[in-house]
Amino acid sequence: MSSAYAQEDDQSLVERAALNYIEGFYEGDTLKLKESLKPDLLKYGYWKDRETGEYGNEIYMTYDGAKDYARRVLEGGNQQGDDAPKEVEILDMMNHIAAVKITAWWGVDYLLLSKEEDKWMIGQVIWEGPLER
Repeated sequence: MSSAYAQEDDQSLVERAALNYIEGFYEGDTLKLKESLKPDLLKYGYWKDRETGEYGNEIYMTYDGAKDYARRVLEGGNQQGDDAPKEVEILDMMNHIAAVKITAWWGVDYLLLSKEEDKWMIGQVIWEGPLER
């Protein structure tokens, strides 16, 4: 396999991992999350209160917390529609690591991925929300 082909294939795999992340939360699909999140995931971020305009404390989420959140989305019927933001931008990609910016309904996330046995997995996420509209 040529290196240009391998890089193109890796780009599509990184994009798929990022889309699994967004769609997993949007659809309440724990299988998509499991497909792309490392079990030692660390996600943290900052949420802005719309009424006060103040940012709250850091909010942490683990792998299990991500799956629990997705389950609650599904059980509560709170899936996002097709019009919800779903943007993926690969900021940098090397042989074994990648940095991706995603834009979703809740805000902007920066994902750090690593390649594990030909599979791209998300290990760390930092985010800020909500989106300014």
